Amino acid sequence: MKQRQAFAIIYDDGSIVSVNKEAGIAVSADRWDDSKDRLDRLLETALNGAEGSGRLFIVHRIDRDTSGLVIFAKDSETHRTLSKAFENRQIEKRYIAVVHGRPAWSETVCDLPLVPDGDKQHRTIIDKFKGKKSLTRFRVLCSAGNYSVLEVRPETGRTHQIRVHLASLGHPIVCDPLYGRGSPKPVLLSSFKRNWRGDPLEENPLLSRLGLHAAELFLPDYPGAASAPENGLRLQAPLPRDMAALIRQMEKVGTQTISLN
Repeated sequence: MKQRQAFAIIYDDGSIVSVNKEAGIAVSADRWDDSKDRLDRLLETALNGAEGSGRLFIVHRIDRDTSGLVIFAKDSETHRTLSKAFENRQIEKRYIAVVHGRPAWSETVCDLPLVPDGDKQHRTIIDKFKGKKSLTRFRVLCSAGNYSVLEVRPETGRTHQIRVHLASLGHPIVCDPLYGRGSPKPVLLSSFKRNWRGDPLEENPLLSRLGLHAAELFLPDYPGAASAPENGLRLQAPLPRDMAALIRQMEKVGTQTISLN
């Protein structure tokens, strides 16, 4: 059986390549385990061949369990420029998250300071004295049962920032083993669809992994994007099948119509 590819190339030019990665694969070397497949190595092989020597430079990272957009630079100069743009918050980022509960707010901002590797489980924790400034904006798109779909716009890029901020607001991301509510449980259609008539012993989960997707990146000063309607480059990654299926079902029975754009 042909192995499913762990990523799809979204954009490729002489300076950068952007991919839509699946959940479950690390962007680069993992501090705790370097033996598993890595996105950077797989992409280098795909672009250059097994014997190729073309190196890719990592501009930014998303969590292993998060799906969505990742950008790599093809040369050191572009790498420096884009890394500085991310550091200076010049890159606009948009995520889609499925969370537990129904927020009392339609929009909110969380600015709790964060410290990575703050405990024995190597989690990021909130620390008002030693933590680094962190800010994330949230907007509710839809709610169904005891779940909600949120648009997330992080303005800083701390490790696990979105996951920690949502947990602190009382709405952890579904299937989050680090910041969720006890042992992560998959999301079932029967858990939010009234009068569901299926067989509970045969029901397949709609989502059984972290419900977080990096959906969009906007590079306002990126050159060579003449085809874009505005100055800069806007990259978008479609939702993976599992999240898309879950959100479609939530939209059918939910309290709002979802617009993911």
